[in-house]
Amino acid sequence: MKVTLRQKKISKGMISLYLDFYPPLVDPETKKSTRREFLKLYLYEKPRGVLEKNHNKETKIQADSIRSSRQLDIQANRFDFIFKDTKQIDFLAFFKKLTGQRWKSDGNHGNWLSTYNYLERFTHGQCSTTDIDKAFCEDFKNYLQTTTSIKSESRKLSQNSQASYFSKFSVAVEEAFKKGYLKENYMLRVDAIRQKETEREFLTLEELRALFSTECEFPVLKVAAIFSALTGLRWSDLTNLTWGEIQYSEINGHFIRFIHEKTDRPQTLNIAQQAVDILGYPRNKEDKIFQGLKYSAWTNLKLSEWVMRAGITKKITFHCFRHTYATLQLSLGTDIYTVSKLLNHKNVKTTQIYAKVIDQRRKEAAERIPDLGPGDKGMRIA
Repeated sequence: MKVTLRQKKISKGMISLYLDFYPPLVDPETKKSTRREFLKLYLYEKPRGVLEKNHNKETKIQADSIRSSRQLDIQANRFDFIFKDTKQIDFLAFFKKLTGQRWKSDGNHGNWLSTYNYLERFTHGQCSTTDIDKAFCEDFKNYLQTTTSIKSESRKLSQNSQASYFSKFSVAVEEAFKKGYLKENYMLRVDAIRQKETEREFLTLEELRALFSTECEFPVLKVAAIFSALTGLRWSDLTNLTWGEIQYSEINGHFIRFIHEKTDRPQTLNIAQQAVDILGYPRNKEDKIFQGLKYSAWTNLKLSEWVMRAGITKKITFHCFRHTYATLQLSLGTDIYTVSKLLNHKNVKTTQIYAKVIDQRRKEAAERIPDLGPGDKGMRIA
């Protein structure tokens, strides 16, 4: 058994020191193997001044002392230094298992799978829970912000892709901590990557009416889309909605009581009579309302054809109907806090994005009146 001291460049001009075991160490209980132990010791990549040079010199001596100690421990069959406190597992395998549990939404599963691919590339296919610490999390964050896309080496990941992938990694770290595989949730000490605000396309009331009166080749798609625009429900919530979840009371009228697929939070959502009317006659309580509605390229094609047939030139995706619900509510005077609750947003800041869109459209509307023509440029009221 050979123990080698190695270096790995990390962010902010630092180098992380770790031990490389060959052949790999095998946990006698779990039978899992590992080749690395990160020492949580760091060097300056380009030391400046006497202090930084002395720091590097002393840290190397300390690291080599640990390496010698580990060599002696291994020769004496003592492995507590690496198999201790927490149960060591293959973090990549753990992440892949979590990815396999995200099939409720195609888009969400795709993001988890992409995150796994970047994590695998970052770790060169080997990553144990003993490798995970704050520095590792910071390094993976920096990697996402600087690496090129797997699909195209000529471009980097978009900021929103970076944010999405790092968010999935954060969830996995938290889950590993809860199960006792990590000593702490290191992501609590690492800043998230912020999402970049994007233009949220939506339909005006006139455009929604045009769609409502336009035939769609895929009827269940039309009903689901209009229902989304009248309730704000996501695709993932609609595809799982059953007749038994639509309820009625004399006091509250019609409402839906369900668990959000994306947030996994319960919600009671009041819905308008016209939203209920477009669904048609109720069937068995356990039956799905939008039977046959599945995400596919063909479904997207039928949506685009329906939108064009209605004379709308905007690029409309199914999620735009949720945006439409939010913007219509705000445009018609519903306060932002109520809209936030209706959309089941955790933070009202998310809802404020729609308010900014409304403000921008109002500003554009104010400029639509054409120039009145030549006149007395010096004309003033006073």
